[in-house]
Amino acid sequence: TFYYFVRLCLEKILLQCIIQSRTLSGADAIHALRPFYFAVHPDFFGQHPKEREVNENSLKRLNGYLENLQKPGFRSFKPTQLTFYVREGEPNSSNVQESFSTSGFRAVSFTLHTRDLLSTVLDILNSCSLSTEHIQSLNVNSQPHKEAKSTLNRPIKWDKTYYSFTGFKDPEEELEQAQRLETTLTSWLDDNEASAVKKLKKSLPLRKELERLKFELSHQLQLSDIRWQRSWGIAHRCSQLHSLGRLVQQRPEVLKNVKGRTVVFTDRSGMSAAGHIMLGTMDVHHHWTKIFERLPNYYKLQKRLLFLEDQISQLLGGIQLVYIEELQPLLTLEEYYDTLDSFYNKLLDSRLRFHPHSLRGLQMILESDRYTPSLHEFGHFTIPTVCDPATLQWFIIAKAQEARENLKRKEEMMITEKELISTSTEKFSLDRLYKEPSVSSAQMIDCCKRLLEESLPYLQGMHLCISHFYSVLQDGDLCIPWNWK
Repeated sequence: TFYYFVRLCLEKILLQCIIQSRTLSGADAIHALRPFYFAVHPDFFGQHPKEREVNENSLKRLNGYLENLQKPGFRSFKPTQLTFYVREGEPNSSNVQESFSTSGFRAVSFTLHTRDLLSTVLDILNSCSLSTEHIQSLNVNSQPHKEAKSTLNRPIKWDKTYYSFTGFKDPEEELEQAQRLETTLTSWLDDNEASAVKKLKKSLPLRKELERLKFELSHQLQLSDIRWQRSWGIAHRCSQLHSLGRLVQQRPEVLKNVKGRTVVFTDRSGMSAAGHIMLGTMDVHHHWTKIFERLPNYYKLQKRLLFLEDQISQLLGGIQLVYIEELQPLLTLEEYYDTLDSFYNKLLDSRLRFHPHSLRGLQMILESDRYTPSLHEFGHFTIPTVCDPATLQWFIIAKAQEARENLKRKEEMMITEKELISTSTEKFSLDRLYKEPSVSSAQMIDCCKRLLEESLPYLQGMHLCISHFYSVLQDGDLCIPWNWK
């Protein structure tokens, strides 16, 4: 107890000195958060689709928060509440909400309201009960105060027996383990090919069953498509289609309004902002039936939403308001309509003046988790719902030409990406080559070009996913980072 008390006191004093005297660069912040990313990364939650989806969405919001912190002159902050499922942790904080499961992870909720990278990194690690000791060894750009310099240059090194006695994690061992995980593509394939092949062979009958069920239901209901959140395995997807098939047999009359629509199996039931029918995987047939019965009302709301988009477009010089599923959070039709309605009323009150049709051909999306407007590499504007109208007008006009150039470049990149995927699939005799939505076209193009320079016989007949981390999915798909070495 005495050693524990001394350690806490020293850590508190040391971290106060660090906060007062040091700042982190973006690269330092990513390095410092490495234990956190290992604990929460969605690839480790393949058997738990709900928890994986929560972590995916929370990471997107966290990345947006960290991006804003690094922007020069950025002053406007909105507290951001995040929830993560953290692997193999021990409860040790009374300041966050935590609930434990029997699956080797716990739920952690906390709110970020810090205004610099260092404080944010420390808040994240402390909230998740992860070590902060490795931060003091980072190289920092700014000079420390004189009174803190002597302390910072003498980091505390605890004896190995201390970690055995207290049960705390040894940061040196954690960093060594992280370095071991930074492996090359060929060595990783050497170590994981056999496991992937075994899982893939086991999944083949289920994959055929999935295609059969999907084709039959799509034809029977005259659906445009059937989709899933990408985190679910083949067995889970087959089970969902069997469940929908039973509903078709039991209550065929409630599905008369689905013709031409897309059905998406997701975490909640309703209609999405993109106009797709969402079926919650945890809901029973009764809930699904209610959704199908409400479709006429959803279609009426969708017409009102389209009219609202058109009204906003007219106020903004003809720019098209779009909803991009791969880049935006999953919103219900009602949620998206409320967002549009609020934004529309804000524009009316501001009385902005754009020349009619001056921005025709351009696109924009609305984001509630950002605070400054930006221009995406694909040419669409990302506009925060809280954006000041005058700032919005200045930004769009100033970036309009660049946006048109980006849109043209997008078309060229999409063609190049498609050609490289086809060439790579053929060269390595892959059964399938695809990417996660978070991987950009530029990253995919770079990855494929470098892959084509290699000889990789391991990949024959495999399903290869371009991601940000190495992993073998439960059905045998190989995931590799786009920037593999």
